[in-house]
Amino acid sequence: MNTLLAAAIYAITTAKTMTVDYVLGASSVRAERTMSLANRYPDPRVSGVFKDNILLTLNYMDGAISDPTKIDWSAVTKPKTYMLTLNPGEIFSFHEKVLPQFGDKVTKTMRAHFNWTDGFKSDGYLTGDGVCHLASIMYWAARDAGLTTLAPTNHDFANIPEVPKEYGVSIYYDPQSSARSISQNLYITNTFDKPIQFAFAYDGDNLTVRVID
Repeated sequence: MNTLLAAAIYAITTAKTMTVDYVLGASSVRAERTMSLANRYPDPRVSGVFKDNILLTLNYMDGAISDPTKIDWSAVTKPKTYMLTLNPGEIFSFHEKVLPQFGDKVTKTMRAHFNWTDGFKSDGYLTGDGVCHLASIMYWAARDAGLTTLAPTNHDFANIPEVPKEYGVSIYYDPQSSARSISQNLYITNTFDKPIQFAFAYDGDNLTVRVID
């Protein structure tokens, strides 16, 4: 990681609001979207479960979770930045149960299955609630950035605050139900001729996703 990018990420991590600009030299921000992690559900307790599951997913993506039985929630929920890089031609899917046309072409996933064995929390109805919100803001940003995207199942059965309904993504993973899992996934392909980075910045209140080239 070059010095300018590292400095920019540090600035975003330490800023309480997301008004600090990247200093990226020739790089540019193709798209940016923000949502409050305190506003995921009308019930504050349930909203907190959503927030924790979103941040846990990002920690899995970042390789910070090695043992799901020993999750340090104080570390998971602290302000932090995360990076996901897609090189030209690389395909991201939210989990590894993928549609046939993607086959073995997927190179990046969230590295999690959003269940209790991975340490995800339940709101009393579903374990892993909240990950659909993360997928939806990623989809929104990726679409705006001009990346090739596919989200087969819309999340129109439930509201996702601060995300327009057309960008709602339903995520589901069940090792015993491939048909249902592959259709509830998010696929993003980098069709550009340069690497694309998803920069996630959590400031203690809000999560911002920037797509950078």
